[in-house]
Amino acid sequence: MDAAPATLVAAVAVVLAVVASVPVLLRLLSASAGGKKTNPKAPLPPGSFGLPFIGQTLSLLRALRANTADDWLRRCVATYGPVSRLRLFGCPTAFLVGTSANKFIFASAAVTAKAPESFARMVGRRTIRDVVGDEHRRVRAMMVQFLRVDAVKRHVASMDGEVRRHLDAEWRGRGTVAVMPSMKSLTFDVMCTAIFGLGTGAVRRELWTEFQELVRGIWEVPVDLPFTTYSRCLAASQRGRRAVAGVIQERRTKLERGESSPASDVVTLMLAEGLPDEEIIDNVMFLMVAAHDTTAALLTFLIRQLDADKDAYDKVVQEQEEIARSKAAGEALTWEDLGRMRYTWAAALETLRMVPPVFTMMRKTVDDVEYGGYLIPKGWQVIHAANMTQWDPAIFPEPGRFDPARFENASAVPPFAFVPFGGGARVCPGNEFARVETLVAMHHIVTRFRWKLAAGCDRSFSRFPLPYPSQGLLIDIEPIQK
Repeated sequence: MDAAPATLVAAVAVVLAVVASVPVLLRLLSASAGGKKTNPKAPLPPGSFGLPFIGQTLSLLRALRANTADDWLRRCVATYGPVSRLRLFGCPTAFLVGTSANKFIFASAAVTAKAPESFARMVGRRTIRDVVGDEHRRVRAMMVQFLRVDAVKRHVASMDGEVRRHLDAEWRGRGTVAVMPSMKSLTFDVMCTAIFGLGTGAVRRELWTEFQELVRGIWEVPVDLPFTTYSRCLAASQRGRRAVAGVIQERRTKLERGESSPASDVVTLMLAEGLPDEEIIDNVMFLMVAAHDTTAALLTFLIRQLDADKDAYDKVVQEQEEIARSKAAGEALTWEDLGRMRYTWAAALETLRMVPPVFTMMRKTVDDVEYGGYLIPKGWQVIHAANMTQWDPAIFPEPGRFDPARFENASAVPPFAFVPFGGGARVCPGNEFARVETLVAMHHIVTRFRWKLAAGCDRSFSRFPLPYPSQGLLIDIEPIQK
C-alpha cells in the first residue's frame, strides 16, 4: 500500500471491517433470538464465514490479481454446492451458481444493487444501479434516450470519425502498440462525443486523466490514509466530480438561454428532467466508468483472441473487407453495414463468454428470502460469477475452445446462461451502443492493420477489477497497403 506502513494499514482496515460488521452481527443475533424468517425451518447456506470480519476477502482479492478466481470459486462450488455462504468485505455473502441463480440475481425483486464501499465512494451512491422502483425507471428512461437503437443509429458516423482519428494518431506510423491503453482512450473519446457532447478540449483531457486514476481505487480497501493508492484515487474522483459539475453549469446556462435542448446530450436531458446536480454527477461518473472500460476490455481481448485463432481472424477479415470494398474512399460506415458484420459480432460474443469484463455482480437482499431451499437473511450480499455458467461444459461444450459459431444462432443459448450484459429488468441499457462501437472499431483495425503479439508479451492477464492483459497486450503492427 505505497509508503504507509503495512501493519498500520492492515490494522486500520480490520478496525473498519469490525465497525462495518456491527449492524450485520446485531441482525444475526436478533434472528437467532427469534427474529422473523421466511421459513423458520430453512437453514442458512452451507459454507464458512472464515476469519472474523475479514472472511475470505483477502483470499479472493489475491485470486483476482493472479487470475485464479475461477478456480477459487469452483473449489467453493465443489465443496458446498451451487448455494454457499462466505464473508466478503465485512458482510455475510451468499454465492449462487447456475442459470436460475443468474435469473434470481438480475430479475428478482428480492434483491437490489450493491457495490463495494470503495466503488460507492469513487463513483457515487445515487447512480442508476443504486436507485430502485420509479426512480430507477426514471433515470433509465433518460439514459435509454441516448442508448436505444434509434439514437445509436445517429451515432454511427461520429463513432466512425472518432475511430479513424484515433488510429491515425495512435497507430499509424508506429511499429508497436499497447492495445488496452489505446482502446481505453478510444472508447472514452467515443463516449464523450456520442453521449455527453464533449468535444476535444481541456475538459475532456482532464476527465480522461482523472478517470484513469480513480478506476484503480474501485476495489481498494477504503482506508483514506495519506500516500495510499486509495487516497490518490479518491482525490482523483473528487477532481473529476468538480469537472463534471463545471460541465453541468455550462449546460444549464445554454439550456436557460435556449441554445440547447434536452435532445442535445444526456447531461442536458437530466437537467431538463429536474434531476439534482449531485445525482447527475453520480450518473455521469458511473456512465464514464461503465461505458468505456468494459468495451475497451472486449476490444482488447478480441484482438488477443484473433491473434491466436487464424481461422477466426481470416473470417473476420473476409467479412470486413467485403464491406470495405463497397465503400468509397473515406466514406463512413452506416447502420446497414453493421448488419452485415454477423461473424465479427459472433466472435465478440464468444470473447465475452470466455473473458467476461465484469467478473461478478453484487446484490443485496431487501428482505429474508428463500433460495434453493436455504434462507438468505435480509441485508446479506448475494453474488454470482458469469464464468460459472459461461464455462459450463453442459451448456457450452469444450468451453476452453474459441468458437464464434456458438453465437451465430443466439436463440440457441439457454436463457440466463450468457449474461455479459445482465438480464431481465437489469439488462445493460448500453448493450447496443457497445455493439456498434465494437464493430466500427474492429472494421477499421482489421482493414488497416495486421498484428501479432510483440516479442516477450505473453497471453496472461489479471483481474483487478477488470481483466487486464500482460503489458497491456503489446502487439507489433503493420499497415495494410491498399
